[in-house]
Amino acid sequence: MKISLALAAALGLLAARPAAAQVPADDPKAAKVLLPNGWSLTPAGGPALALGDLPLNMQLSASGKLLAVTNNGQSKQTVQLIDPVTAKLLDEKPIGKSWYGLAFNASADKLYVSGANDNIILAYAVAGGKLGAADTLRLGKAWPKEKISPAGLAVDGPRQRLYTVTKEDDALYVIDLKTKRTLSRLDLGHEAYACLLAPDGNTLYITLWGHDELLAYDTRTGQIRQRLATESHPNELIQTRNGRYVFVANANDNSVSVVDTKGWKVLETIATALYPTRLTGSTTNGLALSPDEKTLYIANADNNCLAVFDVATPGRSAGKGFIPTGWYPTCVRTLGRQVLVANGKGFSSLPNPRGPQPVKKTDTSGYQTGAAADAPVQYIGGLFKGTLSFIPAPDAARLKAYTRQVYANTPFTPALAKEALGEAGNPVPRRAGQASPIKHVFYVIKENRTYDQVLGDMKAGNGDSTLCLFPERVTPNHHALAREFVLLDNFYVNAEVSADGHNWSMAGYATDYVEKTWPISYGGRGGSYDYEGTRKIAYPRDGFIWDYCRRAGLSYRSYGEFAENGKTPLKSLEGHICPKSPGFDTDITDVERVRVWRQDFDSLLAKGAVPRFSTVRISNDHTSGQRLGKVTPTAAVADNDLALGQFVEHIAQSSIWQESLIVVLEDDAQNGPDHVDAHRSPAFLISPYTRRGTVNHSLYTTAGVLRTMELILGLPPMSQYDAAALPLFGCFQATPNVAPYQAKAARVPLDARNTAWTPSAERSAHFNLAKEDATPDRDLTEVVWKAVKGENAVVPAPRRGAFVRATPKRKDDDD
Repeated sequence: MKISLALAAALGLLAARPAAAQVPADDPKAAKVLLPNGWSLTPAGGPALALGDLPLNMQLSASGKLLAVTNNGQSKQTVQLIDPVTAKLLDEKPIGKSWYGLAFNASADKLYVSGANDNIILAYAVAGGKLGAADTLRLGKAWPKEKISPAGLAVDGPRQRLYTVTKEDDALYVIDLKTKRTLSRLDLGHEAYACLLAPDGNTLYITLWGHDELLAYDTRTGQIRQRLATESHPNELIQTRNGRYVFVANANDNSVSVVDTKGWKVLETIATALYPTRLTGSTTNGLALSPDEKTLYIANADNNCLAVFDVATPGRSAGKGFIPTGWYPTCVRTLGRQVLVANGKGFSSLPNPRGPQPVKKTDTSGYQTGAAADAPVQYIGGLFKGTLSFIPAPDAARLKAYTRQVYANTPFTPALAKEALGEAGNPVPRRAGQASPIKHVFYVIKENRTYDQVLGDMKAGNGDSTLCLFPERVTPNHHALAREFVLLDNFYVNAEVSADGHNWSMAGYATDYVEKTWPISYGGRGGSYDYEGTRKIAYPRDGFIWDYCRRAGLSYRSYGEFAENGKTPLKSLEGHICPKSPGFDTDITDVERVRVWRQDFDSLLAKGAVPRFSTVRISNDHTSGQRLGKVTPTAAVADNDLALGQFVEHIAQSSIWQESLIVVLEDDAQNGPDHVDAHRSPAFLISPYTRRGTVNHSLYTTAGVLRTMELILGLPPMSQYDAAALPLFGCFQATPNVAPYQAKAARVPLDARNTAWTPSAERSAHFNLAKEDATPDRDLTEVVWKAVKGENAVVPAPRRGAFVRATPKRKDDDD
């Protein structure tokens, strides 16, 4: 039995939505904030308390007088102690490495915190509202010598035991709190997230994040007693005071499993999404019961809201409404009549006046050392600071009003999932399955540039030429393609870094695993880059766009995306990759990548076997910084530019040009400044059906690009994000213009090498260039800027806008 919280019809919320690209309110005092992804925020509650970088967990002491928060983001990680009654911060301690695990003992004089990839548990003394010295409970040697990474924690006071489950060696550890020694380790077989001790202490419940199961561990026998299937990505779990019912949040299925522990069965499954939909994108990941245990509050991270259910009679739960929160709520707790919500990314994007500075050395946590030791570097990976909302439990009338706000904040509706916004006769159909004159889609993925860095010198667009590192002299093809086809100056990537960027680019979604773990490795705290098909837990529930092509019977092929030199970790790509295409390797030129593609393309064209969908990776615009002996950043970007021009020219001169569309975008825009927002990035639509010579100011996103390609190919949306996103139909025309494109020759040397041993070259020598984004992005941004502007030049701080402002027009427009 699946209970749904789709209240839209009853509340009259299915009114027609505007067909225009979204724009923020003109009133600067407006309460609604429009995010770069097209979703909006109207957080409930009064003044919020500032938390740290990506708060993942909160725990109340048994008395309710203390609230602990663990902040687990890319920059500075901390543990905070808060008075939840007065909403005051009592104490805060920096912690080298931490992730999710957090637990008080019964008397609240000890607070246990996961030490993540240091493979420890820190036991802080608590007295007088302060955190004292911490004892260390060690599970093993620190990463990379051992890969353990404790996650959820549970304390058994009477037995003096601490339980922790892990996400790297997939185990349960039992620790003796008297001796601080590990008593046992049990292999669980898959990544675990949380653990919860039953009231009698005889059962420990464990969620297998990577295997969709709830386990019951017998604390007396030391064995797994029972297993129960949940839905996808079970994470947080809570229980009623008597232990009879356990609630499990399932992130990838937008649901909560209600488990009868006595009968050991799923009594019902609560659907938490805003509408009845199978599409991922609510990301259910936090749970709390009201004090009388009649109401369940559920944090939907990607819907930016709480779902509220009447659970007074388990098995007959009923939806009551929604409460709007901040950006990406990760945790919810209740105290009396107050509902406490940790908003993982706060309330908006922010400007960053203290961006990466070339004269300041930064440590791995993103803090400047030396004279400015107290000034955090405002890098996008750690920019969005969490907040704690205090929301009075709403009565029926207030909840109804809140619910209307939540629906008004989301651009997603089931109607849009079935039929997108568009216009009759457009080459982009409004429904999957409708005919399009475009038969072949080429999807080109590049690396990490902002709009202003590349196109900031184009006067027709909203650019800042002072931030343009790679102007037309370096990127003549980028400029010619924007000028001859369509210039998009209000396009935003959904991602923040490459780890989530390649998932957003290929699935229209980044799972809770991706969103919650990439900040660890990007903060220099250990962990592997497992985000491009190399780890199953990072996969979206229904796979990537290639899986959708396979299920639809469409031909497809990948050239370097999630594949390298004939090898791929994805089953759906086996037999669908070019054997000679390299992956991410800055020593291989993009011109060579295109040469390999061209040879493969020509052989397929001769056989009439060009796939309907091709993904092509040309990634040297990432650059190698100023590493001695490597090509200069300018040469690397110029190589990327020439390769793109050659790629487009070859298709434009082929027999399938009239049936083709080339889409080009960056997987993310983290690697530099932009005067509008750091998510703004260059994107290109190249086709005979493009409205040539135009400038389009509509707010478009990575998800909107995916939706455009899906509609052309006859594929369904992959998540709520691409289903809701505005397709780029405003960039197309019904009548084709088959004039070909001619690649522009490089205007700068492509083989120029870094030869000077400058401070930037010394920094670059330590960069890890084997994987994208393995190099600290703020450092790479600085050395690239200095390579172009001079060693003493100061890199401007990237700008993060709270609002994303399009033109005043209220329809999909072009100039």
